[in-house]
Formats: sequence, structure tokens, C-alpha cells
Amino acid sequence: VWQIRLDMHLLNHDGNITDAASIAGIVALCHFRRPDVSVQGEEVTVYTPEERDPVPLSIHHMPICVSFAFFHQGTYLLVDPTEREERVMDGLLVIAMNKHQEICTIQSNGVVMLVQEQILRCSKITAVKVAEITELIQKALENDQKARKEGGKFGFAESIPNQKITAFKMESAAVDTNDVEEQAGEIIAKADPPAEVFANPVLHSPGTAQIGEGIESSWGDLEESEKEEAAEEEGESEAAAFECHEVETEDTSAVRETKNDEPIVLSDSEEEEVVILEPQELPRKTR
Repeated sequence: VWQIRLDMHLLNHDGNITDAASIAGIVALCHFRRPDVSVQGEEVTVYTPEERDPVPLSIHHMPICVSFAFFHQGTYLLVDPTEREERVMDGLLVIAMNKHQEICTIQSNGVVMLVQEQILRCSKITAVKVAEITELIQKALENDQKARKEGGKFGFAESIPNQKITAFKMESAAVDTNDVEEQAGEIIAKADPPAEVFANPVLHSPGTAQIGEGIESSWGDLEESEKEEAAEEEGESEAAAFECHEVETEDTSAVRETKNDEPIVLSDSEEEEVVILEPQELPRKTR
């Protein structure tokens, strides 16, 4: 028993990938050749391609998929939709059939409801399309087999001279970087100035702040304990500021400089007690 796995790699598409994948898959299976095998009793011999020619798979029929796109709730019908048409279609119907007009599978998706007459019409169109596609596949396989027997180019080698695979290839070109700095300077000079950005959040009130471009955000009200702490901190900061202001005023009126290291006399008025301090005990002016 041979196990065959078929992998498909999508390089690019312009819609209706289901039909393209079904054709590519059935052609690959028809084109594939397995090694020849002989069985004598319990002895199995697998021959190399040099010993015996590989043999094709036993494929009884070719199921080919044909897709139909519906528009305006089934009013318009389109065969083989492109990628742009698939974007605006209401529904898609896929019918797989062989050349003997035997339906292998039917798949419908989208938001359109189809009636019996529409499905019958699509099946008739599918029968015609499958016959045409099957004939093209068989003709291509016959030409490939004929080219192999004659020793000519076939498969991948055949597509290189016609540039079928490298049609979108572009030659590498050198990039001129001499005037890049000047061009960048001109672009920067013509560019609009950047918008104003707030570097740091602006705190308006407890629980709210401005972030980024001034969008006001809120992350809930403060708890009772947090409110008390905030009020205490605010009261302490105001008391400290008031105390600093008083000390600064008193020091300005009371401190008098002297020459050298003579004692300094601090007095609020002429009638109050005079206090003499040493130079190292002078109070510092609060700022």
C-alpha cells in the first residue's frame, strides 16, 4: 500500500482559489508516477526508475470544482469570480463534478438562499465547464508524456525560456545615495511642525489626569482614607509654606551683619531683651 500526500502552496491568486486548487491537485495526481513493484509469495521488490519505468496511479475519474458567485440575493450569477468580485458577493456555490456528469460534492456558503431552479442551472453549467477543463488537462498530460519520450524540455525546464515563472522578476538596480542628505533636509523643511505633545500627565484633581494629547482620563474616586491623607498633606504643605514665610520675614528684619567675627545682636524691638550669640550659633536664613 502506497501512501501519497499532496501539499499545495499558494503563491498568489486573483480569486476563485478553490477551482484552481482542485485543478492543480488532480493534475498533480494524474502526472505522478510511483515505482513499479512485484510480489512473489511474501517477497516484495520495489524497482528503481533505472530498472523499470514508474507507473501512473489508477485514477478512475477527475472531479473538477466550478464556483458560482451570487449577487443581489441570487438575481445575478457569475462563474469563476475574481478577488474583487468575491469581496462584494452575497454567496458562493461550489459544485464538483466529473466528465460523466456525476456530482461529487456541493458546497454553499454566504447569506443567500438558493432555490431548486438555481442549483439545477448551476449544475448544467458545471457539466459544460468540467468537460472543457478535463479535455485541457488530458491534452496537457499527453503533450508532457510525448515530450518526455522525445527527450525534449518539459515540466519546470519548459517554463523557463518562456518566462512563465519569472514574469514578475525585476533586475537589481543600484541606488544613488549622493544627495540623500540634501533631499532629507528639503523634506524636513517642507514638513509641517509636529503637534503639541504633553510630555508629562497634568494633574487637575485627585483621580483625574491628562495623558498624551490632552485626553482626560479618570480612574475612579478616592477612598475615604485616601481623601483624609490628601487633605492632611495639603494642610501640612500650606502650614509649612506659611511658617517659612514668617521665618524669612523675621530673619530679614532681625539679622544684622557685622565685621569680622564680632557677636551679632538679634532684637525685634528696642524694648525687648537683647540676646548675644556666638558666630557659630547664628541662625540660617530660611529660603
